Amino acid sequence: MTSTCFNRLGRVLVTAMLAGAAFEFLPGALAFSYTTPPHSNQDGWDFTNGTPRAIPRRASIIFMQVDGLGYGDLSCYGQTNFQTPILDKLAAEGIQFTNYSIADTSSLSQAALMLGENSRQQHQRSHLDMLVTPDEITVAQILKNSGYHTGLIGAWDLGDENSGDAPWRKGFDEFAGYLNPVDAENFYANYIYRYAPGEILNPTNNQREDFTGKEEMYANTLEKKTQYIPDVLTKAALNFVQNNQPDQFNHFRPFFLLLDYKIPGGKIEVPTDAPYSEEPWPQPEKNKAALISRIDGYIGQLQEQLQKIGMTNNVLIFFSSGSIPKKTAEIDPDFFHSNISTNDFRVPMIVHWTGTIPAAQVSDYKWSPQDFMPTAAQIAFAQSPTNIDGNSVVPELLGLTKK
Repeated sequence: MTSTCFNRLGRVLVTAMLAGAAFEFLPGALAFSYTTPPHSNQDGWDFTNGTPRAIPRRASIIFMQVDGLGYGDLSCYGQTNFQTPILDKLAAEGIQFTNYSIADTSSLSQAALMLGENSRQQHQRSHLDMLVTPDEITVAQILKNSGYHTGLIGAWDLGDENSGDAPWRKGFDEFAGYLNPVDAENFYANYIYRYAPGEILNPTNNQREDFTGKEEMYANTLEKKTQYIPDVLTKAALNFVQNNQPDQFNHFRPFFLLLDYKIPGGKIEVPTDAPYSEEPWPQPEKNKAALISRIDGYIGQLQEQLQKIGMTNNVLIFFSSGSIPKKTAEIDPDFFHSNISTNDFRVPMIVHWTGTIPAAQVSDYKWSPQDFMPTAAQIAFAQSPTNIDGNSVVPELLGLTKK
């Protein structure tokens, strides 16, 4: 077991290597071009008449996914008991989807997100514990092979360190988080898994390694645990963005970050019920509202980091939930306007891309996690596998679909 000092998260959780050769594009990484729609000459998106054009500098992609967030849990989707101002602003500056649907479990949704495959097909083989097969290509592999630096922070759920489906074997250059749902739902865990090539110091041999298993979080080994894991993951995401910002030192290499939280989920655990401590609500409602507000704050921190390093335009942010709200005896779904019917799997989906996606849009375009792979591939000017179920939503994002 490796010990870790977590007050140095800038290097500990997700540290980018800024050395020259390590950030070179793969051969032909910039050779991807399209001969298919969309047909637009906006910001370099010009593929008319099948003529390849020089591609623009590619956008970095952040997909922030929470767990069990209901369709009405955000004020921009109808919540009236409390506000989520940062996510509301994100939606107002981009596009808010009202018909984005997910699977009945977060692991199935994540498999669909990674593989571009219909979640029903994933469900058929889930009893075999084989959500991802060794020969299947993930969206992370597509983006990595096209020159992106890729990172996963949070929950993986699709394979442990001893399988061929560990995140670093499925396209992620860096990983900080948990490999199964039980670990991921321990919000005061005294350990974290981390994969960072050449950055982890193994004290037993004083050698730097890629992965050494669980790393201790000393603050949570004490009687009073003080490190709330979603806060730790957020700090890791901020460091990942700062360390991997496209600049002259890494040949302006874009990044892909999947930030996957297990909150609010079915286990409502939050360090404080502020800012709702004085509200005349039942305690479970206070706790969940505080947790949703905390998520809203995480998005705010991420945007502040992007602004601080000058990444205000060429970064595409997706925000959604990986599963519908869990039914519990404590939480009143009417308080949160949450739809927890098994007949409706819609969850919030907000997409933000300053300068590219027209602002103030509300779209009833129907899509799901399986559509993310071809969407990300098109944004990256990469080729997506042809044997998938998903379809790119780039035309809808750019306002090019027929209404």
